[in-house]
Amino acid sequence: MEQKNSEATRANYESNQRKEFVTRGLSQKNSDSTNDITEGTTTKAIEQQTAKIPSGIYLSLALGSIAISAYLAATSKEKGMANFVGQWAPTFLMLGIYNKIVKTQGSDSETPA
Repeated sequence: MEQKNSEATRANYESNQRKEFVTRGLSQKNSDSTNDITEGTTTKAIEQQTAKIPSGIYLSLALGSIAISAYLAATSKEKGMANFVGQWAPTFLMLGIYNKIVKTQGSDSETPA
């Protein structure tokens, strides 16, 4: 039992050390730059709203667009619509990645006020 606790404590310590190292590196990059760029109010508002959306929604939308595209390709005489809907999947996946980055890193999280 003690070994499990010590392993968990060690893993937690190592995880915290990695986070601290990354945070220190990010803050050093920000302080070293001569032209600090901050996000505008519009970007912050968009990020606050998109951070409320669960990441699974974007994956579901991507899979849904693939399924609809496959259905349209199989049943429709007009293949252009199937291609159009199929091209939504990468867009939804990229929005999901953006959403995940905003949730984990945030905007201007390391820049001084």
